[in-house]
Amino acid sequence: MSVSLWCEEDQSRTEAASSQLRAAWDPTVSGRRVIQRLLRVEERYAPSVLYIALIQREPERREELAKWALEVCCECGCDEAVFPLSVSLLDRFLSASLSLPVSPYCLAAGCILIASKLAECDNVTADALCAAAEYSFQPSGLREMERVVLATLRWDTAAVTPQDFLPHFLASVEERGDGGLLATLRRHGDTLAAMCACDSRFLGAPPSLVAAASLNCALRGLGNKGPAQLAVICEALAELCQADLVVLQCYSDMIEYALRQRLSSGLQQGKEEEEVEDERPGTPTDMREIDF
Repeated sequence: MSVSLWCEEDQSRTEAASSQLRAAWDPTVSGRRVIQRLLRVEERYAPSVLYIALIQREPERREELAKWALEVCCECGCDEAVFPLSVSLLDRFLSASLSLPVSPYCLAAGCILIASKLAECDNVTADALCAAAEYSFQPSGLREMERVVLATLRWDTAAVTPQDFLPHFLASVEERGDGGLLATLRRHGDTLAAMCACDSRFLGAPPSLVAAASLNCALRGLGNKGPAQLAVICEALAELCQADLVVLQCYSDMIEYALRQRLSSGLQQGKEEEEVEDERPGTPTDMREIDF
């Protein structure tokens, strides 16, 4: 009896399918019981210690792939759960193989394709991923890479990510909070957690700790709570993720430092681009020599 590992899907996207409806938050599927379950499961999907040590020596290549995956997910309008899950699949695959394939971007695209199928009703197409990589690989090669990733991970792909903890942590620490504030906290927490997924310094950190630290940083940044309130919420988050309060504060400081680094880097790059634009002559000398 032959068993096929191919994932057969309809690559066409219709206009009717593109308009998705998100189900409302159901408080009955939240609470301490769900958080405890997620805490037990998250250890199962952690990358190996050897892989983490190897990445820390030369993190540039892994961070480059993660940033590319983030850009592709944003361009394709993927759900916020797709990117962290795709990075988790990428890390777990590399942790198992300890070597990059011939086309690393094909691997990243294959992880995005798998994550999209798991997290979205209308998954991103193979053609769109090939176009995002400027057709450095073909759809047939992408589907082959998808099969290799699934076989390597033994089809155990529904990993726990920081985004899985965020709504449950919010529901626990802000039960009586304003709805608009909760939406803002969730959005900021998603952004900070995505930044941590791109930063190899947070590789190996439990997703629950990353989620708690991201929310803690988001609360600090909003500045609508006093020091006493922030201290109480920080203690509650530490209890929820079963981490020491000092460890949570340390990771929160690391996230804030990483955020300042990225903001200063972005400002510096913007200034350099403006200087180059100002120094560039309005009409190049060679233009006057061209016979139109």
